[in-house]
Amino acid sequence: MQPVGAVVPLRVDIAEKTFRSAQGVSITALQDLSFEVRQGEFACLLGPSGCGKTTTLRILLGLDKDFSGSFQLPEGGQLPEGSLSRIAAVFQEPTLLPWRTVEQNVRLALPKSLRTKNLDGLFDTLGLAGMRSLYPAELSLGLARRAALARAFATEPAVLFLDEPFASLDEQTAERLRHLLLTVWSARPTTALMVTHNLREALMLSDRIIVLAQRPAHVLGMFDVRLPRHYRNPQVMSDLSRSFHQKFPGVA
Repeated sequence: MQPVGAVVPLRVDIAEKTFRSAQGVSITALQDLSFEVRQGEFACLLGPSGCGKTTTLRILLGLDKDFSGSFQLPEGGQLPEGSLSRIAAVFQEPTLLPWRTVEQNVRLALPKSLRTKNLDGLFDTLGLAGMRSLYPAELSLGLARRAALARAFATEPAVLFLDEPFASLDEQTAERLRHLLLTVWSARPTTALMVTHNLREALMLSDRIIVLAQRPAHVLGMFDVRLPRHYRNPQVMSDLSRSFHQKFPGVA
């Protein structure tokens, strides 16, 4: 049993996750997948497309319960029914309700008792101050992704899961959103686990990269990025990339 007041990490120990294909073939997606993310740490799950990264997030979000093994969420990640959910997720698609404004979409993530919470600072930081009354159809994909980030951070979650939230964006827009994500996260560091297959993105954002093998996914190793983020200029990023490839040759 965890001692009262102890710092609880995100702990994952999935023995196996299998599913059956449309052709009836049994496919093992995850096998002996074990890792931890320390409280307040930003970690990235890095691996090739189709290796099981999103499947892992679905299990941690409680969307897939058909697996063998266990996991533990950070402190505050599991609260009684009816209380504020301390788990937030940002997916590849913004999943905004089209009949609600940006502000209404964000506030819907809050319990009724906090629906009037002051979100001015959050909207300002994400560049959405002038977009609050717009509907999703009036937003570019980049702005819709910002709204999805605002919805996640509004709840002040104990743990934040991100599933390639900048996929399908042009690199300039994606880079701008990565910086915005870091700005919001740095203001209130929370345990974060982000799925990506983009090494540069992982090196820019994370404290630690959890490197996954091809399916069935298991951990090949860890790569700690110890430098403060404001030191990660292009030359440093190039050096980090070189160090990563020296430790994990052949990992794209």
